[in-house]
Amino acid sequence: MLAVIGGPFRRGAQLVLQLLGLSAQFIAWALQPLSWRAPERRELFRRLRQSLLEGVLATLVLGLLIGAGLVFQGISWAGVVGQRGLLANVLVTVLVRELAPVLVSLLILGRSGMVMVAELGALRGSGAARVLTLQGVDLLRLYGAPASLAFGLAAFALGVLFVAVAMISGGALALALGDRSLTLLDSLDGLLRAMRPADTLIFPVKLLVAGGLVGVVSAHTVLTAPSGSSTADLLPVCFVRAVLSILIASVLLSLAA
Repeated sequence: MLAVIGGPFRRGAQLVLQLLGLSAQFIAWALQPLSWRAPERRELFRRLRQSLLEGVLATLVLGLLIGAGLVFQGISWAGVVGQRGLLANVLVTVLVRELAPVLVSLLILGRSGMVMVAELGALRGSGAARVLTLQGVDLLRLYGAPASLAFGLAAFALGVLFVAVAMISGGALALALGDRSLTLLDSLDGLLRAMRPADTLIFPVKLLVAGGLVGVVSAHTVLTAPSGSSTADLLPVCFVRAVLSILIASVLLSLAA
């Protein structure tokens, strides 16, 4: 009975500790660029190109949607209730600190993380992963560490783009619909002025952590899975784990700030 009750908790705690340890290992690797081998560098640039360049269009579309749905509505309702001065503070809290890191990291998860799971799953299925392991190759370092760093950097760049597009599109829509009380420069200047030192720190940290977790969880899910696990089984497992990791990290960082 105790094994049945405590089994899920024990496995969950073990998974969290493994992800934390793997994250620390990848951070140590990222801070020592002179130790990177040529295959790791190639993998880093390949993942960075895939996640960053191929995620620009999706980020632009998402920024336009959030700009029309959140920023424009905020501008409109703030003008109606006469609280335009609080608009920038609300946008910093909701858009910059909370929405941007989560939404951008979820884009990277869907666009690049799932691709990584499929590629590593095919590597395992073909037997190439076993051959590399027998040759002494650390697959987590070869594939996981470069992907985590690439996803973190891509999340930061796309997060800045997302916030800028959301603010510009929301302000432009308000101007197009006849709201002349707030210009685009005023809205961007107000957003920057409303950001406290903690906000300027937590924004890039959240983006880097959330993007990096996509690579950590994807590599761990595939490369530590039991033998015989298919890619179709690993994809939903990785997605759920990554989403929960991103949300938990975002909440913890928000509370720490």
